[in-house]
Amino acid sequence: MNNWSAKFALIVITLWVGALWTTGGMAYVLFDTLDDKQLAGQLAGNFFHYLSYLGMFAAGYLLLQRLFAFGTKALKQGYFWALVLMLLLVLAGHFGIQPLLAQLKADALPSDVMQSVFSDRFKTWHGVASIAYLIQCLLGFVVVLRAK
Repeated sequence: MNNWSAKFALIVITLWVGALWTTGGMAYVLFDTLDDKQLAGQLAGNFFHYLSYLGMFAAGYLLLQRLFAFGTKALKQGYFWALVLMLLLVLAGHFGIQPLLAQLKADALPSDVMQSVFSDRFKTWHGVASIAYLIQCLLGFVVVLRAK
């Protein structure tokens, strides 16, 4: 691993996977600490929004770097497919689930979504988003352990 792209890949992995684990922990602390759960949700949502962009950049770079370094052999590596799954989860969350949650919040106005008729749908989709995020964090372990 003597070229700059492989070293930069390690930095990108560190930033992305570290940010995944940190943001998940920060979201928990926000909801546990703040009395205003709406504010906690807003703050956590902002963190996850920016984390999505980091994830799209990181996955794109790491996939291209791996393809350039290993050619078609990259397609046989667990590392590569873990990155593909992570990218798909980021895209599904950012362009699918998050807009749906935002629309449910908007439809509930002026009430809090949790006190509206949309509460059950919001909880369901929030649960889907949480499971997708957990899977992404676990796949981060694979990427860290298989990086070389």
